[in-house]
Amino acid sequence: MLWKFEASNLLKEFELSNNPIIVTVNKFDEQSAEDFRNKFSMAQNTGQKVIPVVIDSYGGQVYSLMSMLATIRASPLPVATITEGKAMSCGAVLLTCGEAGMRYMDPDATVMIHDVASGQHGKNEEVKASAAETDRLNKKIFKIMAQNCGKPEDYFLKEIHKRGHADWFLEADECKSIGIINHTRIPKINVKIDVSIDFD
Repeated sequence: MLWKFEASNLLKEFELSNNPIIVTVNKFDEQSAEDFRNKFSMAQNTGQKVIPVVIDSYGGQVYSLMSMLATIRASPLPVATITEGKAMSCGAVLLTCGEAGMRYMDPDATVMIHDVASGQHGKNEEVKASAAETDRLNKKIFKIMAQNCGKPEDYFLKEIHKRGHADWFLEADECKSIGIINHTRIPKINVKIDVSIDFD
């Protein structure tokens, strides 16, 4: 995703103290969640009115995703989510967390939704505890997605169950039809630098 500068012809030269922040998400782990928080903090000081979050990811750790969602909820600036390439697993959930009307997807990109995986091995009681936690997270993230998409809370749970809990792949038009995204295109960022002279 690129930005374009438009400067007033009244300016001979200019230099931004901070360039616009575009947050790119390729992974969902502790380091990427920390980078996500840091870039959101930086974006508060650029003068931009929206924080673009560009997603191109196969997914990752659910707890890191939850940390990113907490960062979005705490942000005073609205967030636009943009999928380039793929938004799979955690990426699909993050995509739905853009501001209403500000969720974008390249026409050739792919979204994939599936159940949370635990991958737990060990003693019987440990496996049971892990399965209960996986079920809790599954219900939580599908509820978040449904609320963001204007669907009943159990919409995605039912859709996944209907598909035998197999991976659910969606193209851009399908995502738009069920409210995951609002636009089947990649937006452009325009940075306008002007001169304003006033008299008081």
